[in-house]
Amino acid sequence: MSEKAEKPLHELLSRSLVDIYVGPDSTHWILHEKLLCYYSPFFAHTFYGKDKKASSTKAYGIPDVEDGPFELFVGWLYSRALRYPDSETDIGPLLDLYLLSTRFEMEALGADVVETVRAWYHNNETYPGLRRVQYIYSNTEEDNPMREMMVGAVARYLTLSERIPPHWDKALRKNGQLAVDIIRSIQEWHLEGRSVPDARDVSLERGRAEGKVGFSAVMDGESNISQAASQEEVNGAEHVENGQNGNSE
Repeated sequence: MSEKAEKPLHELLSRSLVDIYVGPDSTHWILHEKLLCYYSPFFAHTFYGKDKKASSTKAYGIPDVEDGPFELFVGWLYSRALRYPDSETDIGPLLDLYLLSTRFEMEALGADVVETVRAWYHNNETYPGLRRVQYIYSNTEEDNPMREMMVGAVARYLTLSERIPPHWDKALRKNGQLAVDIIRSIQEWHLEGRSVPDARDVSLERGRAEGKVGFSAVMDGESNISQAASQEEVNGAEHVENGQNGNSE
């Protein structure tokens, strides 16, 4: 069965308007009620209720939301488009917008944000940094699309690296769920057994550096990660040198 076609914008720009007050300063936004409620079940319930009858209340306050992400939200609402990030610093507001999409129950918006963030990391040959991943993990539940995209990218990043960066090592020791999700993501690759070293086979080197024994040797080894990776907490992304494991799938 084909998906239901979306209504054109002009059909959603009704005369009925609602007042939305955003942030601690109550920045005032006047939005078309029908448009807002069409894309957001959350606002549909707020302004229409369970009986789907228009409420006399035409105002709603969200003091815990910042102006920047809400401005992106309004832009998407009226254009169904997101501006492509100019730099990694633009990823932060997009993640805030993504959290708004989950809060307002807007799957289409959430999917657009995930795709925009994914495309930026892929096109710039970088991976989500620990700070970004932790932010999403602390504000979403299991089986969340943004979580899965990020952890899948991180799984590739760590698998193709010659060592685990210290900040990731520390984080994975503390966050067992993140570590488990990385393993789950690798399992979804459905690797052939012959392409994975077998630690039971005495004839294999098992991937360890010559003359070094133990997993700690992996921590001390050389890495193909550039120096920018050690600055991940500053820019929020894991960078890879040109030509070194940079093409994420």
